[in-house]
Amino acid sequence: MRSLKRSTQHHIRAIALRPASGARLLAAPTSSACITTHASGSGSSSTVNPITSLLIANRGEIALRIARTAAAMGIRTTTLYTDIDAASQHAKCAPHSLALGAPSAYLDGDRIVALAKQHGIQALHPGYGFLSENPKFAKACEDAGIVFVGPPAKAMADMGDKARSKEIMTNAGVPCVPGYHGEEQSVEQLQARAREIKFPVLLKSVKGGGGKGMRIVKTEEEFETQLKSARAEARASFGEGGEVMLVEKYIVRPRHVEVQVFADRYGNCVALGERDCSVQRRHQKILEESPAPLLDDAMRHDLWDKARTAALAVGYVGAGTVEFILDRDTGEFYFMEMNTRLQVEHPVSEMVTGTDLVEWQFRVAAGERLPLTQDEIETRIHQRGAAIEARIYAENPEKGFFPDSGKLVHLKTPLTSEDIRIDAGFIEGDTVSEAYDGMIAKLIVRGKDRETAIRKLELALRDYEVVGLSTNIEFLKRLCRSQAFIEGDLETGFIEKWRDDLFKPKHVSDEVFVQAALGMLNSQISHSLSAPATQTNTPHGQTLGFGDASTQRNRKFAFRVKDDTSAEEGKLVNVSVTQTGRDLFNVAVSRDGADTQVYENVVSTSTSPSDTKTSLTTFFPNTRIESTLVRDPTREDRLTLFQLGHKTELSLEPPAWFDKALGLKEAAASVVAPMPCKILRNEVEEGQEVEKGAPLVVIESMKMETVIRSPQKGVIKKLAHKQGDICKAGTVLVLFEEEAEAAESS
Repeated sequence: MRSLKRSTQHHIRAIALRPASGARLLAAPTSSACITTHASGSGSSSTVNPITSLLIANRGEIALRIARTAAAMGIRTTTLYTDIDAASQHAKCAPHSLALGAPSAYLDGDRIVALAKQHGIQALHPGYGFLSENPKFAKACEDAGIVFVGPPAKAMADMGDKARSKEIMTNAGVPCVPGYHGEEQSVEQLQARAREIKFPVLLKSVKGGGGKGMRIVKTEEEFETQLKSARAEARASFGEGGEVMLVEKYIVRPRHVEVQVFADRYGNCVALGERDCSVQRRHQKILEESPAPLLDDAMRHDLWDKARTAALAVGYVGAGTVEFILDRDTGEFYFMEMNTRLQVEHPVSEMVTGTDLVEWQFRVAAGERLPLTQDEIETRIHQRGAAIEARIYAENPEKGFFPDSGKLVHLKTPLTSEDIRIDAGFIEGDTVSEAYDGMIAKLIVRGKDRETAIRKLELALRDYEVVGLSTNIEFLKRLCRSQAFIEGDLETGFIEKWRDDLFKPKHVSDEVFVQAALGMLNSQISHSLSAPATQTNTPHGQTLGFGDASTQRNRKFAFRVKDDTSAEEGKLVNVSVTQTGRDLFNVAVSRDGADTQVYENVVSTSTSPSDTKTSLTTFFPNTRIESTLVRDPTREDRLTLFQLGHKTELSLEPPAWFDKALGLKEAAASVVAPMPCKILRNEVEEGQEVEKGAPLVVIESMKMETVIRSPQKGVIKKLAHKQGDICKAGTVLVLFEEEAEAAESS
């Protein structure tokens, strides 16, 4: 099947229409323009104006990714940065970079257009997010004579307004989810519409995307609260107009399947395969893959046809993604929305088609025709197997996927190849700010089939090491091992459905504590030796203290497991290390309620590439284990050990007398900020009695609202912060009355 074309000329083969019986069938076009096939090289000649200079109006990994292709095409590139991003990789990647100032300045369209004109820049690429789907911005570029590397402003406006897009799709014969897409936006009207549709319903902003401003409402009683929350988040994410809501029927077992489309200005439109993006949290994607598993060819081609019909219905030009909901209970699919930009997950489609979609964007924006026909694309898809993308986020899955931020103290990534790709915005030493989305990188792999791709993804994830903030890497490894995922049993509720399997606590082996103790021993010896000849990192061959190498010396360490993924979280483990010779040790591991495990004649060598990192190779009685121990330079008691593809977080505990002697006491009966955040509102008052699970404070981090709930029943003693306050992670937000005080007041 070749590319679709908005023309009545060059008919080669018309689309075969299936009998109209259900949501999956292709309806005939309603406009007078006939949808036909068309070879991309045919047609009249046209003027091509190659892009020679470019402004990238974005940040992070997508700015770096665009810059790479631009450099390969000989395009002079200029980037933008805010105060927070002044030392970022995207600010450094181009010889020209312009300052914007405030963190929100990536949304200042007028200023960005003015900068492009001031510096004589020919074209502008918006990336994704920020202004990438803002039709006013696209029109401003056009009016200023700047080539906007994206779709026409009108197509963007038509498809960017979720209500308008559904009207267009319905008229074009593309099935849509039942719902209310009207202008009446009072709480009463929206609630009445939800009642007609029947609960559960889905609320989402007409300007929505990336899961922002979206809420599932299961009962009528929670409708008003969820609507208020969705509107606040959408307004913060999309600006004016973001609070306008759609109400749609919530499909209980949906799959999220989307089609990558590409159109040129001559009416050619192709589909570069489909992607399954069903594995999500907070309505945001975690894994994306192509081809979508368990789709037959008839449905796959039907999806492609519907997607191209959707693009052609609005005169689309450039890269776009048409998103569908596939109802697993009925087998029908429905149009959800069209993203009028390059998607985060576009590398998946590049992997299975052997294309560079950013290059395509530049060429189409310059006036060229599409480089490939639909038949050529489909041949490549058959030849190139399967690809999966995993998003590496700064977040804590075990704590509800709470976002995190901080400095990347240690970063080691898998080796890349033709089949393993990393699109990253950060390097070791960079800081992931709470001001922006917390995606650190994207890991993309390709295999000859889906099963091979999954195995290669897990192996690559085992080589991914991050210290300094929480990430979802360990969770992604568990996803790859999930039998349900391997079998393709996917739906957007996948994580919740398989929660017990995905969040099963792991056991921490004794060898982890042995390696941690040997690594700390190496560190202590290195720092204790001050003679010039021994200022370099001292190997384990040195004896402990003074005397002959055969003299036995002993050190003791106490570690507390600080790993949310571990079954031993919070437990104390004692380790005793005795050196018996050069590189030779006896090690004993003691846990509460368990027999002491003794490892004799352990041979261990280590190197320390920096003051905070130690690499160990240890020969246990029956195995060789290589580990990396990383100490957080801001908290030297916090340790992270990478061993056999797993990450374990520990704290080095002081002797039992230490806290008592210094009069230290951990703050109790309090609730702290789980991440750097802004206080949106307090939901309780001082002196108020609350039940366990009651909402206490609503915070915002990385443009996501999070409700902090009470961990206990009690009386509020103090609210430490007010609306608008900025708090660091670990800051006390709420104090409870102590039990004794509560008893006195009762």
